[in-house]
Amino acid sequence: MSSFSPIHTRPYTEPNIYNKVFWIAYFANVSVVSGNALTFRFAELVNFLGGTEEIAGQIISISVMAALAGRVVLGQIIDRFGIRVVWMSMSIVFTFGSLMIVSVQDLTWVIYLGRILFAIGLSGMVTSSMVHIQNQAPDHRRTEIIGSLGSSGFVGMILGSQLGDIVMSLFQNEAVQFHVMFAVPVVLGIIYLILVTILTRGEKPVSKESQVPFSFRLLWEQWPGWILLVSFTMGVCFTSISLFLTRYATELGLKGIGTYFTSYAISALIFRMASRDWSRTMGRHRMVLFGLAAHAVGYALLPLLTKEWHFVIPAIFSGFGHAILFPAVVSLGSGSFRKEWRGIGTNVILGGFDVGTVLSAPILGAVIVWGGAAGFEMMFYACSATAIATIVIYSLTAARIPDQDLLFGKTDITPVESEDFADKFPEKIEPALPVFSAERTAREKVGCGAE
Repeated sequence: MSSFSPIHTRPYTEPNIYNKVFWIAYFANVSVVSGNALTFRFAELVNFLGGTEEIAGQIISISVMAALAGRVVLGQIIDRFGIRVVWMSMSIVFTFGSLMIVSVQDLTWVIYLGRILFAIGLSGMVTSSMVHIQNQAPDHRRTEIIGSLGSSGFVGMILGSQLGDIVMSLFQNEAVQFHVMFAVPVVLGIIYLILVTILTRGEKPVSKESQVPFSFRLLWEQWPGWILLVSFTMGVCFTSISLFLTRYATELGLKGIGTYFTSYAISALIFRMASRDWSRTMGRHRMVLFGLAAHAVGYALLPLLTKEWHFVIPAIFSGFGHAILFPAVVSLGSGSFRKEWRGIGTNVILGGFDVGTVLSAPILGAVIVWGGAAGFEMMFYACSATAIATIVIYSLTAARIPDQDLLFGKTDITPVESEDFADKFPEKIEPALPVFSAERTAREKVGCGAE
């Protein structure tokens, strides 16, 4: 007998989630991800300025630590003051940080501060975008709309990585190469700010009645749990390719990383579109496990490269892993929080990714230096092993908890995630019956108290 109380439904028409708001948000995301993809050559910039992979890792780690510190209050600010003011402010911070990076002439405090502002702005933009888009869909389609918007990131990755290779081939002077490459994010940041201004125009201020006072007790009660480990692992793995893959390609004598990131993005885009409803057919827990397994294979293949086209195979595996991991992780993590706390919930789960970056960037850089000729290979194998370990832990813990999205897809009842669903979609639910958090009840019965 199911532990989920049935909530009788009557026929209704699903709301159109792919509207004008979605497509403006989509284009905005393409612009900022394209700019971020150009900064994948940041380690090469540091090397050009006289630094090492370890120093590049330290700069990234410090900047992400600053972004992580900002996350402590970012979610509360979003939930208290609304999306518009935070989203626009973070866009300005991102653009100014990009401008500082363009101005650097050597390894001084300017590059550290520029990267810090860049990271803080980017994290705030991503969090604001995720909170905003989740509020445009019913709860049982949050995973779908997160994934659909996220596909724009793969388009941006393709454009950014290819543009980077074009800049490197057009200009022979290294100083000019880096100035042009890191100037583009400034322009894209301005475009993004304009789109966000349009997107949030007319947003209603958050009423005092709807504001939920922050307390660590409530945060603990709604803590997402083991899904945070998956977010952490994603941060570790993505750091290795976003920061060090370009140096690895240079060491191998290969001309660029455009082949890898283009293949990665195309693979991810195709699988993201194909998997839009997997949360309701396969379930989010299986999406997490399959995604981690694909990452484990992809990173284990990177040390075997000898030619440019070899980048394609590991990129396909890792692209598939990214495609199904991100929407499932964000949906599971933020879904453990009530809607009025969704800013904090999204911030917490994305913070796990940042923690993985903070802790892994200097460590992975040190592994490369310590490993000598085999340093890059050792680093990629370590990332693969981390993904495998996470699979084992997640399988024994959070994967045992019933997945509400899967229940929605397989039954004719509507388990409801949060108290606001009935208010937002009254035609879906009989108002006389109680609304409750099915997954939270399941967590209590399992006894692990977390996702």
